[in-house]
Amino acid sequence: MNTLLSIETRNAVLLEMATLLEQERANMIAVNKLDLEAYKGEDISMYDRLKVNDSKVDEMIAAVTHLASQEDPVGVERFSFKHDNGMQVYNKTASFGTVLIIYESRPDVTVEAAGIAFKSGNKILLKGGKESLKSNLKIVDLWHQALIKHGASTEWVEYLQFNRAETQAFLEKPTQKVDLIVPRGGERLIAFVKEHATCPVIISGRGNNFVYVHKEADLQIAIDVIVNAKTAKISACNALDKVLIDENLPKKEEFIKILLSKLKAFDVEVLGDQALSKFDDVSLIPSDDIWYEEFLDYKIVIAEIGSTQEAIAMINKYSGGHSAAIITSNEAEAKIFMENVDTAAVYHNASTRFTDGGQLGLGGELAISTDKLHQRGPIGLQHLVTNKWYVHGNGQIR
Repeated sequence: MNTLLSIETRNAVLLEMATLLEQERANMIAVNKLDLEAYKGEDISMYDRLKVNDSKVDEMIAAVTHLASQEDPVGVERFSFKHDNGMQVYNKTASFGTVLIIYESRPDVTVEAAGIAFKSGNKILLKGGKESLKSNLKIVDLWHQALIKHGASTEWVEYLQFNRAETQAFLEKPTQKVDLIVPRGGERLIAFVKEHATCPVIISGRGNNFVYVHKEADLQIAIDVIVNAKTAKISACNALDKVLIDENLPKKEEFIKILLSKLKAFDVEVLGDQALSKFDDVSLIPSDDIWYEEFLDYKIVIAEIGSTQEAIAMINKYSGGHSAAIITSNEAEAKIFMENVDTAAVYHNASTRFTDGGQLGLGGELAISTDKLHQRGPIGLQHLVTNKWYVHGNGQIR
C-alpha cells in the first residue's frame, strides 16, 4: 500500500501537471489527432468526447489548478464525542485506497477524474477506451513526470491497457486491491461492470432528462431552457431528451410552434405524442418504449400532460434518475415537483445542463452518480472519501 502523500506533495503534483499540460499542449493535440483519425465509428457524441482541442486543454489545466487550491478532503472531522470514561472519539474522512475508473473516449477524464482521486489520497487505476489510447497514454506519461518530480511513486496513477476479456478477468479477480470502481460511459459498460465487479461500484448512469412546462410557465424561459438543454452539448449526460407540456398552458399552440421552429434551426428531430404529431415536422412516437431512451443526439420527444402530478409520475417511471426541470412562476407547484421527482438534481426555471461538478460549486467531478449510495449527483473531491473512527484512550477497558 502506498503511504498517504502529504497535502503539500499532492498539491505540488497537481500544479506540476498544470505546467506540463501547458508545455505539452501542441503535442497532446497532435497525438489526439491520431486517435481521431483512427476512429471509424458513426457515433457523433463519441467523436465529440474523444476530441482534444485548445479549449479542452484549457479545461484540463483549470481542473488541476483548481483542485490544488481546494482544502484537503482527507482527515476532515465529521463528528466528535467525549465518552463518559474519558476516551476522546473522532470520526474523520479517509481515502478509499485504490479507485478504478473505467471510461470511454474522454481524454479529459484522464486528467480531471484522476486529479480528483489523487487529491483525495487515492491510488488511481485508469481503464480508458481503445479509441483514446494514444491520448490517454500521453496524459498518463505527464502524470508520471509530475509524480517523479515531487518524489512520489508513479504507482499512484496507473493505466490498465486491457481488452474486454482482460477487464472482465480483472473485475472478477483483481490482481491488486481495488476499493471502489467508477464506470463512466454507456449503459452497456455500466451493466458489464456491475455484472463482473467484486467491490463497490458507483453508477454514473444514463441521463434521459425531462423538462416539464407547467401551465404558469414563463414561455420565454421555457423556450430558452429547452433549446439550451437539448442543443448546447448533445454528448452530455445532462442534455435534455423529453419535454412535457401542460395541456392547459395558455397560448399553447403558439408556444409549440415557436419551440418547434427554434429546434428546427438546430436540425433537431422532433417526435411527439398524438397531440403533438398534428404539427408540421413532428413524427408520432413509434411506441412508449422511446420514453426510456437516452438519445445523445439531435432528437427530442415532446408530449402533452394533464397535471404536475402526472408529470412527476411520468418522470419517475421513465427518466434515468439524473436531472429534471419544471418551468413555472408558481413557487408552490415548483416545490411539489422538486420534492417528489426522484432524480439526482431537480431544477426550477433553469437548464439541466448545470448538473456538473464545476457548475454546482464542487470545482470538478469524478462522475455524476445516479445511485443513492454513497453520493448522489456530481461526485466531487469531498465525496471521494470514506470515513474512519479515531479513538484516543489511556487504558480504558469495557
